[in-house]
Amino acid sequence: MTPFPISERNPVAHDAPLPDSADCVVIGGGVIGISTALFLARAGRRVVVVEKGRVAGEQSSRNWGWIRVQGRDFAEIPIAQEAQAIWPTLAAEVDTDISLTQGGVAYLARDARELAEFEDWLKGAAPFGVSSQILDADGVARLLPEAAMRWPGALWTPTDMRAEPFVTVPAIARLAVCAGVAIIEACAARAIEHEAGRVTGVVTERGRIATPEVVVAGGAWSSLLLRHAGVSIPQLSVRGTAMRTRPMHEVFAGGALDHRLAFRRRADGGYTLAAEAHHEFDIGPDAFRAFTRYLPQIISNPFATAFRPAAPRHYPDAWTTPRRWSPDAISPFERMRVLNPAPNMRIVARTARGFSETFPGLGETVIESAWAGMIDTLPDLVPVVDRAAQRPGLTIATGMCGHGFGIGPAFGRITADLVMGRDPGHDLARFRLSRFTDGSRLERGPSL
Repeated sequence: MTPFPISERNPVAHDAPLPDSADCVVIGGGVIGISTALFLARAGRRVVVVEKGRVAGEQSSRNWGWIRVQGRDFAEIPIAQEAQAIWPTLAAEVDTDISLTQGGVAYLARDARELAEFEDWLKGAAPFGVSSQILDADGVARLLPEAAMRWPGALWTPTDMRAEPFVTVPAIARLAVCAGVAIIEACAARAIEHEAGRVTGVVTERGRIATPEVVVAGGAWSSLLLRHAGVSIPQLSVRGTAMRTRPMHEVFAGGALDHRLAFRRRADGGYTLAAEAHHEFDIGPDAFRAFTRYLPQIISNPFATAFRPAAPRHYPDAWTTPRRWSPDAISPFERMRVLNPAPNMRIVARTARGFSETFPGLGETVIESAWAGMIDTLPDLVPVVDRAAQRPGLTIATGMCGHGFGIGPAFGRITADLVMGRDPGHDLARFRLSRFTDGSRLERGPSL
């Protein structure tokens, strides 16, 4: 199979010299970190991005490529709408075609109960002026005329978009470099330094960078680094498998899912497929600590996650991964440069069969490649995007819960404004760090 997606096998593309100082150091070269750095640089800040592996090497290149407002938590909707306004500008500015397409997104209802859930979401989202609508069975048949399945209805958002993640995020990184950002791949951040509680620098494997501002946008690794810095969040990671087919004729220009599978048209003429609502979870020390917080999520959908007794060696929540280390010694981030989990081939085969059954006119679904990614998640299914009150100078943008790619440019702009002390332009109370410690009841976002 073709080497895919981005991993350590890809050559280093960014190897800027390590500066002595910077206005801000961004830890993590995924879509959130790179977008944050771009907006900071455009505001005149000296910015360094340190990435232990490769830009977009983890979930930022392994996601489905959806850019959606549909199904978002209500607090995320205006931010997702801002992201959709930013995406065409980025697509025009980068040096390659990212295949940005307004193909729409459809959630296909399994039964009347699920359709009612879609209707409830639409009622709550209506004040935001979304383009979403409820389709009846005939409307779905017109949307997907070649489908052999019959669904009772759907939630349909025609203005939602798609792009190719493994092309897009590296292209935005190159745009950020043109704006003045220094990106250093294969350079792990070992520790965030502070004096009297305030951030003073970042120790990397190549040396120290003095800085008054740090952004942690490390995806699945954020919790491990933050704990080392004295900040605790109940973030865990789940493993999701995805795959791409060979080129096939177009049965739908956008993205869609039902209770069995998700599919999205690709620029290469094939489809990205995934098993809807199926993840694998490796039990580790953080999982034990956060178990009670995740219990409502587990009870609500007990069969969506397959539990495994231990993560592979050197993973963020592996039993043998150290929680303490010296800044002058090799850190856990250097022992696992890129999380590159093996896909679940049983899921790949089942999903391919399901796609063939849904669209029998396409013939056999031939899978060209399959991959897996570790998705950073939080108990209430919304991220943390906030300043850390207990550590002045530290900004956190993590736990995107599988939604990071599409919403990334807007959260990047917001995170940059938080760093600069500017009004972020949105109510971020839903995403505050203190919700895990202030005694407030966690409200789960929609699992749509």
